[in-house]
Amino acid sequence: MRKSIYLFAFIISTCSFLNAQQKVKPNILFIAIDDLKPILGCYGNSQIKTPNIDRLAKMGTVFLNNYVQQAVCGPTRASLMTGKRPDYTKVWDLKTKMRDVNPDILSLPQYLISQGYTTQGIGKVYDSRCVDKDIDKPSWSVPFYKTDTKYYGSYGEPAEGRYQLPETKALAAKYVNEYLAIGKTKAEANQYAESKIKPAVESADVLDNAYNDGANILQAKDILAKLSKSDQPFFFAVGIAKPHLPFVAPKKYWDLYKRAEMPIAKFQDQSSNPIDAAYHNAGELRGYSDIPSLLSFTDQKSYGLTLPVDKQKELIHGYYAAISYTDANVGVLLNTLDSLGLTKNTIVVLWGDHGWHLGDHNLWCKHSNFEEATHAPLIISAPGYKPSSTKALSEHVDIFPTLCDLASVGIPTQLDGKSLLPLMKNPNTSVKEYSVSQYPRSNGSAENERLGYADANSMGYSIRTNQFRYTIWMKGGFRSTQPFNSKLVFGTELYDYKNDPLETKNVVNDKNYVSISNELHSKMLAYFSSQLSNK
Repeated sequence: MRKSIYLFAFIISTCSFLNAQQKVKPNILFIAIDDLKPILGCYGNSQIKTPNIDRLAKMGTVFLNNYVQQAVCGPTRASLMTGKRPDYTKVWDLKTKMRDVNPDILSLPQYLISQGYTTQGIGKVYDSRCVDKDIDKPSWSVPFYKTDTKYYGSYGEPAEGRYQLPETKALAAKYVNEYLAIGKTKAEANQYAESKIKPAVESADVLDNAYNDGANILQAKDILAKLSKSDQPFFFAVGIAKPHLPFVAPKKYWDLYKRAEMPIAKFQDQSSNPIDAAYHNAGELRGYSDIPSLLSFTDQKSYGLTLPVDKQKELIHGYYAAISYTDANVGVLLNTLDSLGLTKNTIVVLWGDHGWHLGDHNLWCKHSNFEEATHAPLIISAPGYKPSSTKALSEHVDIFPTLCDLASVGIPTQLDGKSLLPLMKNPNTSVKEYSVSQYPRSNGSAENERLGYADANSMGYSIRTNQFRYTIWMKGGFRSTQPFNSKLVFGTELYDYKNDPLETKNVVNDKNYVSISNELHSKMLAYFSSQLSNK
């Protein structure tokens, strides 16, 4: 009897110990933000109003020189979520589904499930066009949450998923009904409405939950409350869509800024000695209904998109307002962690999926290898680590191994990134010599005609060191998983950010930079060589 009592007590104490160990494993709040460039207070911008993101920065490590693998939503998110570069994921566009071309690829949340985590998500985490209808079913312990319309309150769903101004909603409904009346499908009717009314900006005097992000954040609060009651550690991904176009935000965030004070880009031309493939025509912004009418009376250059200064200031105003709206939503999440007593045992990672051109080089949107498109924010706060900032280079592929390291779950060996934990311990050290970004140029007929490619299936590979960016443009469908062929090179670029932070001069052929060009070319070839086995 006494032995049985001791055995029972041992079993109970062991179970309690294991349960306690499980509780100690840190939670992870994973905040994904669309089109957010690092113009934040914690990145040195004194004009932007981002008190909540800055508050997170004061709790964690700010990675000041963080870069993306490809500056467009689908590919960069596929890379970040799997810790693999685009030439491995084979997602270079906004239509390829990641597991159609790579069925056995391992995602971060999928791996964490195997390590005892529950993984849940809401909002834009993956790009929905690049995963299955379940937003990558293997990644989630429970089905990925859709926005519950009750969180919009009395406003109802936004028109076209974007707009809340009554006049815009009325016009959109009118166009939808016109097309439905002649027997078109709902999808066709919605597409017709968007061709008629789709403004790039909106300032409506509404509450935060009138728009998708605010509604999702209210739902995320409720999800966090449920997760807090479980003994199982959680990975909760919350995607915030703004400041992605259109720049819509409640009026109070627009009111934080004065239109006249909006900073237009200082350099709005091609660099000297330009490579045409480095530029694009800002097609994403051209698709908004208030843009085409401006082009007829604005002299257009052969690249990019030239807009009147007033329109530039309006767009930048909208971008700033949308960032401040996003910041308020981040604040709700941080306050919820505090109120639920979760902050002390929760890793918080916040990232923007890429940067954004705001008129520099006469470019808008992303879609390039330039600094404004590839430089993206990354902040990681973790229990037990002191606040800091680091100028060391980091990349989005590093997020997967870093979170594994912080959660003490072991790092899968096949990942392309490196853990940034050494930088969180010592911000003055480094973990890599350079970061790597890439961008393809499509087979679109308009682009072919404009650039005159013999073969438009081109890719630009770019390595960024602390001072320089070296980019090599390859044709013929070359990818880094193939042996390098110098005959496929059709352009190179070199920018010196110490002496030319606005990228006004491509100095790759400058006699003063011969040794730098040769050194970085050698590094590029070494990178290509390292990727040959990464198929």
